Amino acid sequence: MNSIPVITKNLLIINVLMFLGTLVARTYGIDLADYLGLHFFMSDRFNAAQLITYMFMHGGFTHVFFNMFAVWMFGRILEQVWGPKRFLFYYLLCGIGAGLIQEGVTAVRYFTMESGMNPEAVSAVLSEGAKALSSGMNFVDPGMAELNIVLNSSTVGASGAVYAILLGFGMLFPNERMFIFPLPMPIKAKYFVMGYALIELYSGLANNPTDNVAHFAHLGGMIFGFILIMYWRRKGRRGNGYYYN
Repeated sequence: MNSIPVITKNLLIINVLMFLGTLVARTYGIDLADYLGLHFFMSDRFNAAQLITYMFMHGGFTHVFFNMFAVWMFGRILEQVWGPKRFLFYYLLCGIGAGLIQEGVTAVRYFTMESGMNPEAVSAVLSEGAKALSSGMNFVDPGMAELNIVLNSSTVGASGAVYAILLGFGMLFPNERMFIFPLPMPIKAKYFVMGYALIELYSGLANNPTDNVAHFAHLGGMIFGFILIMYWRRKGRRGNGYYYN
């Protein structure tokens, strides 16, 4: 891994170690994803540090594998262009931004659902919901059960930061041609990124109850990445080798 830039390499190592640590902790009955994953701010399990720690937790092997593959494939290029400090700042800020967007979307869902329920049911969810889920149970009433999942479920994964990396690559190298399975021909990076953004927007708005993917967190990472890159461009960084057209 000597050819991999230092921040990219350490992100890969930390994420893999945290994933392995999650598996080991699970054998002792400890759910690290519950402690370190990002909870809704109204949940008793929420704390502000989760806006950072959730980025280093993953829900399974394929989750961590594809996220880290993207970090290795595109993140190392951004780090080589920007340098380690700027790349790390971009990665962390966009990951935090993705978490904030996820919190906002969850708040809209929660308060929309809460407005249609009686106060006693909401109070029961707030006081007993977390304990029920930790015991592998939930409320019999469908509305209370769904509200409980919204309130007490956690978000994990580096995907928000990863989507920001994809956005950054697309903005720095918009005309770079990429082979994307199963497309029979190469596609320019800018179209690849725009396509991903549209897919995430559609998936998020569809609000499939069986879809456990935080689509708006992905979009949040891209939004924060776009704002940050545009800010750097306005600061006149083009002449220092940071941006390519």
